[in-house]
Amino acid sequence: MRLAFGIGLVFSLSASTALAGGDRAPLQIVVSRDQQSLVVYDGDTVIATSNVSTGKPGHSTPTGIFSILEKRRFHASNIYSNAPMPFMQRLTWSGIALHASNHVPNHPASHGCVRLPDDFAKQLFKMTSRGLHVLISDRQLVPQAISDPFLFQPAIVQPALLSDATLRPSVSHLPEKPVEVATIAPQQVEKPTVEPEQKPPIRILITRRDQRDITRDVQALLNQIGYTAGTIDGYAGVQTLQAVRSFQADEKMAVNGLLTSEFLDALYLKAGKGKPPNGQLFVRRDFEPLLDMPVTIENAEIALGTHFLQFQNIDAATGKGEWFVMSLDNSLPGPMKKRLGITVEEDASAFNAARRSMGRIILAQEARQKIEELLSEGSSLTISDLGLGQETGKGTDFVTITRTPPKS
Repeated sequence: MRLAFGIGLVFSLSASTALAGGDRAPLQIVVSRDQQSLVVYDGDTVIATSNVSTGKPGHSTPTGIFSILEKRRFHASNIYSNAPMPFMQRLTWSGIALHASNHVPNHPASHGCVRLPDDFAKQLFKMTSRGLHVLISDRQLVPQAISDPFLFQPAIVQPALLSDATLRPSVSHLPEKPVEVATIAPQQVEKPTVEPEQKPPIRILITRRDQRDITRDVQALLNQIGYTAGTIDGYAGVQTLQAVRSFQADEKMAVNGLLTSEFLDALYLKAGKGKPPNGQLFVRRDFEPLLDMPVTIENAEIALGTHFLQFQNIDAATGKGEWFVMSLDNSLPGPMKKRLGITVEEDASAFNAARRSMGRIILAQEARQKIEELLSEGSSLTISDLGLGQETGKGTDFVTITRTPPKS
């Protein structure tokens, strides 16, 4: 496959793939800007490949983790003079999409979208559905199978066993004469096959806490211990700041209304909540928020990196599935690293990069239990230092825009 990319891809398609739309396996699309290529994966198996044209200088295609938000057979650009964009598959509401074009040279040529040859775009349109993930990177990414104790598996509800409590007489009710009991010889009972429930896939994001996450916790804890901080909305308004100052005065701290680490440590201790968490876990399903819970990131001075994992291939006999991972290059800007206290960058291409990051994330058992109850075929997990990001909003999955590392 690497050799094929090196000489330039042309449209190709696995003959075993059901392109008529009946096959809805949880596929992944990977676009390489360096190779000007697109590859469709089922797990780590290549399903389809094509050459593409990404954005040219001044209109570059962003790199990162996206999902298909909207599909339109006929579409015209509302930015570039109604330019035709047939078989459009939208990746961001700000204007990035996959679409067909009759001009797809083997070099960047678009205004930011990913251009596809007409025939391939038509076939790809049949294969995909809303929510399917698209990863765009400079280098070619290849999914790798991964197993780790951190990774979630579906919670399987075992059928309740019939109790024989009502069939057993108490000692006082035992008859004086022996009782004949009919028994059935034990037989080999075949273990029932576990049929996984067909639920919509969930999207999980584990990231660093931002100021709004911290402020929401401050408001909730201050209200809990008797200070009136107002509505828990994540915005430090007049009422919240007054509650912060009142707490600082009562605890003999500098009364400045600032949510410093000293203040947070004191507040969490007073509320009996231990150390303040520095990470957050978000869950969405069908583009709608579902869960929002704190997590702890150990060795917070080391970057988590940016990792994407997809869950699929649930075994009917065990109810367990497989995870596949890809790690993306991401260069954090200096001010962000300073704000997050990051002093050590993560190398996305290093061995076991994703597993090392997962080993530093501490989840409450409640969070793990809720996720495993929701987990289903095609669910995904993104781990990133970047927070929710501006492209993540109403009607999206978690969109992670990465930054290309400077070239030496």
